[in-house]
Amino acid sequence: MSVSLPLVLVLGVVAWLVVKFFRLRWWAVLALVLFGFYLAGTIFAPLIDDTTRSGVDAVNHTTK
Repeated sequence: MSVSLPLVLVLGVVAWLVVKFFRLRWWAVLALVLFGFYLAGTIFAPLIDDTTRSGVDAVNHTTK
């Protein structure tokens, strides 16, 4: 049986667990979210996107 989960859902659960169990402050979470938001608008966005897709493909054993 195969289960398909969106990467955003998995990252959301991981983020919630980090905040809950590592007592990360909400201002730090907000700073990291803003960093990611602004990083998405830079020249590094395609590199991050390609690397993420390659990692997901490797985990799922899929190829293009």
